[in-house]
Amino acid sequence: MSQAEPTKDVAPDAKRWPTRHWPAYTAAIVLLMLVSAYGLWPAGPSDSSAVVLDDAPRDSKEPSFMPNFNKSLDQWRAQLTPEQFEVARQGETERPFTGQYWNHKAEGTYNCVCCDAPLFTSETKYDSACGWPSFFRSSTPENLHTLEDRKYGMVRTEVLCRNCGAHLGHLFDDGPQPTGTRYCMNSAALAFEKKGQEEQPKK
Repeated sequence: MSQAEPTKDVAPDAKRWPTRHWPAYTAAIVLLMLVSAYGLWPAGPSDSSAVVLDDAPRDSKEPSFMPNFNKSLDQWRAQLTPEQFEVARQGETERPFTGQYWNHKAEGTYNCVCCDAPLFTSETKYDSACGWPSFFRSSTPENLHTLEDRKYGMVRTEVLCRNCGAHLGHLFDDGPQPTGTRYCMNSAALAFEKKGQEEQPKK
C-alpha cells in the first residue's frame, strides 16, 4: 500500500473565487464605462478665470448698458500706454499718489483718455487727500455711466465713460458740498486739456 501524498492546505473555494465574483466585476466595469462616457464624475472646484473672452466689453456686468462705440482689445492696446490700457480697458486701479493728475493744479478740462469725451473741469477738482484726482461734480454727467461693482469683497459704484465704456474710477458719497459726492478717478483714464487749448485747432 503506497503512502498517500500530503494534501495541500488550499481553501476549498479558492479556484472558484474569480468565477463567483464575475458578476460584481462586470457591474463595476460597466459602471465605470458609463461614468466615463457621460461625464458623471463629481464636479471639482470651479475656476472663474479658466475662460477669458478676449474682446469682452468692460460693461459685461450690466448687459443693458451699451457704449456708443467700442474697439477690439488689440486696437485699444495700440492706442494706449500699458498703464492706460490696464486701467481704462481692464478695470484696474493705479496706486495712490502716483498718477499724473492727483495733485494737478492747472485750469482746464479732464477728458476720457480713450475717446476724448469731456468729463470734468478743474473748477470742480479738489484735494481729497486720497491720492487720486477727485471731483465733486461732473461737467458733463451725460458722458458718465455708473454701475454696481462687487469686486474685492466691496460694494462700490463704478464710473464708466458712456461714450466708449472705459473704466474711469469710482463714485463715493463722502465729498464736499454742495453735492456731497466724490468722483475718485484714475489719472491713467484721463487726458487733460489746458484751458484755452481747446480753442486752438487740433493737429
